[in-house]
Amino acid sequence: MRKRLKTIDAIKGWSLSGGYLIYTAIFWGYPFVWLVILALSQWNYFTPRKFVWFENFVKLFQDELFWRVVLNTFNFMLYFIPMVLGLSLLFALGLKRVKLFRTFFILAFLVANVSSGVAYSIIFQKLFAINGPLNELTRALFGITIPWFSSPQLATLSIAVMVTWKFIGYYGLILFSGLQAIPDSLYEAAELDGAGKTTRFFRITLPLINPSLVMVLVLSLTLTFGIFTEPFLITGGGPMRTTYTFQMLIYTTAFQKINPGYASSLAIVVALLSYGCVILTRKLVERDVEIV
Repeated sequence: MRKRLKTIDAIKGWSLSGGYLIYTAIFWGYPFVWLVILALSQWNYFTPRKFVWFENFVKLFQDELFWRVVLNTFNFMLYFIPMVLGLSLLFALGLKRVKLFRTFFILAFLVANVSSGVAYSIIFQKLFAINGPLNELTRALFGITIPWFSSPQLATLSIAVMVTWKFIGYYGLILFSGLQAIPDSLYEAAELDGAGKTTRFFRITLPLINPSLVMVLVLSLTLTFGIFTEPFLITGGGPMRTTYTFQMLIYTTAFQKINPGYASSLAIVVALLSYGCVILTRKLVERDVEIV
């Protein structure tokens, strides 16, 4: 009788989870296995595929362009993450103080996040152009023209500003949800003990929104390894390949140079780099938080 009941429970369990398992096998398992096979192969879509084992990975680590893209990625990270984290936190703190029209401000900032990457990239390209509105303003005020996207020193920063604008609302809402979970009684007790605003911020607010901060950091890190639309449309990876990204390298290798095997090995290395950065960030930043 017990065996029969266990069998019935097993059938129920497999029937309930079977759809998801099939979905996972088709859309995640099969592509992952195919990616690994391609990474160990040499193929150009037309001739028979030939196993070369780890030759693609050896070539990858000897490729100067790969190391250039690694440098570009960490350079973009140094601009993007402090900007988006700081501005998102300011947005979240501002939302907490706003009582009237809070929903309006939330929707206004979220419009940027749901806007098309192609559309807003074209808008920013026109806005930051040499003869665009922003340079017309700088010429009128200071008599200078700033080469936002044509200068190797400024191109990465300009793209980081664009992407920051897009994600302030989304990341700010994540931080705002963390702020909402902090009881007002903690601030009141700290104020009664003589703690100022700065002390309350660093001793109460920042420690207690740590889970939200970690989530924003992880999302920002993964974004830096996956950025494609903005540099592809605006700079094409230039000037002097300073805005060339991992996704652009994967794309050009797979579809322009017709080398999907090498592109697959690159995709695996990028995924491992991204995962390693996320794990390191969580080890350094994540703390256990308990709000009583």
